Amino acid sequence: MVDLGKIDELVRKLSDSLPDGAGQLKDDMESRFRSVLKSAFEKMELVSREEFDVQKAVLERTRIKLDALERQLDELEKTDTQ
Repeated sequence: MVDLGKIDELVRKLSDSLPDGAGQLKDDMESRFRSVLKSAFEKMELVSREEFDVQKAVLERTRIKLDALERQLDELEKTDTQ
């Protein structure tokens, strides 16, 4: 999900980089910047840091469970061959 606050921050920085005499053009450019950036970020299918951290934690728990199951399987295979 795209963080609109970050887009606004980027728009502000881009707008501030325009020459001071841009006046009316500055407002129009802000609108265009916002539209282009929002569209580009949505196409990238980015996730928020929070969503990333949640999925990372799920993956870490899954890895721990998988390692434990692999150890159990190894032990079962050892006792089965004896």
